[in-house]
Amino acid sequence: MHLLFAIAAALAVCVLPAQAAKEVFAHFLVGNANAFTFAEWQHDMQLAKAASIDGFSLNIAAQDSHNGASLATAFQAADSTGFKLFFSFDYAAQGAWPKDQVIALVNQYASHATYFKPDGTGKPLVTTFEGAGSAADWPSIKAATHCFFMPEWTSIGPRAAAAAANNVADGLASWNAWPVGATNMTTAPDTAFRAALNDNKPYMMPASPWFYTNLPAYGKNWLWRGDQLWDTRWQQIIAQQPDYVQVLTWNDLGESHYIGPVPPGPATSRLFAAAGAPLNYALHNPHDGWRALLPYYIQQYKTGGGGGRNSNAKMIAQDKLVMYYRVNPARACSAAGTTGNNPAFGQAAVPPDQMAADRVFYAALLDAPADVSVAIGGKVYKGVLSPPASGGASGVYTGSVPFAGRLGAVAVAVSRGGKTLVEVEGPGITTACQNGVENWNAVALSAP
Repeated sequence: MHLLFAIAAALAVCVLPAQAAKEVFAHFLVGNANAFTFAEWQHDMQLAKAASIDGFSLNIAAQDSHNGASLATAFQAADSTGFKLFFSFDYAAQGAWPKDQVIALVNQYASHATYFKPDGTGKPLVTTFEGAGSAADWPSIKAATHCFFMPEWTSIGPRAAAAAANNVADGLASWNAWPVGATNMTTAPDTAFRAALNDNKPYMMPASPWFYTNLPAYGKNWLWRGDQLWDTRWQQIIAQQPDYVQVLTWNDLGESHYIGPVPPGPATSRLFAAAGAPLNYALHNPHDGWRALLPYYIQQYKTGGGGGRNSNAKMIAQDKLVMYYRVNPARACSAAGTTGNNPAFGQAAVPPDQMAADRVFYAALLDAPADVSVAIGGKVYKGVLSPPASGGASGVYTGSVPFAGRLGAVAVAVSRGGKTLVEVEGPGITTACQNGVENWNAVALSAP
């Protein structure tokens, strides 16, 4: 967590046409899928397509011996589904990539029909996870592969990233998807990236629903605020209209920002055991609910936002409801050293309960106002649905209610005129914690 000046300059001048299609990708950790079969790759791609995601950004680590087999299977599955893929070379997980290996992989797969190439360029898109220290490798990599290079060098800042290696980047991707402290996410980081690119090179804007990690073997144990982040961020994307969007992530269980399915027990358990985690905080915490509203959000993004009752209503085929919450109230059990914010990034550490509220959050896609009620432990409480950001009567309504000391099963119901439109039920809020350790991850469910 991330010479050949004449050739570099010639390659850098190619930017996306003004009318290039917008695309949404999900960051996919290939290392977390090294045992995936063709059917499992195909299944995840079909789920992503159903959520209106255009492709996966394949995160590959330099020393992963499974890369060859995994990538071959992934591209076979992509062929069968019409799904797009491109490489994100991870320079942080297992060290820097040797440039000859980067060149070989890009040239091996770039001609593949499902390898993503930005409109009007004919060039294979390549990005990174960090690796700014290897920026000088990229002029020669670009010369050898003719790739369209959009690195993620967030750690050195937008201006330094844009200027690195004689402006080698054709655009930039950002990893700045979570707010610091108890504040809500803003678009200030995105504005800084676009300014560094002079608004004439493409920008890949990040979106993420959550962040919590407790992996001692990797020195990771912190959380960032996720309350209301998913809807807030998509409304910002709709307003900002970036060239691309990257969802962080599809399957990073260790950082709790996955929106794909959690693999069966043994596969997930091995991941957390290998990292020395004091609890398996993903196993019974599905995040599938966060995909439910993506078709609407993505259509809004791709059509420029629309706005107003009529334009939004045409995009709403049926009412949908998402709810998410943590099953352990704050301070119910040991925090096991988890901090709010990450001091290693120069952020002031705060108690995690100051950043993650004990509340049941919900978001409903509706074509008109409605009522909402939340039941915790069988007791029903009336909630509030705040109107859509578009200002119209149709769109995504949001809200939350506090735990207020209540325990037990959770259910959220949306109704109109006394008739239930849609309802979601979820696991109980409990003070019984796995291994006596607080789980700061969330469960996210949806209906229908």
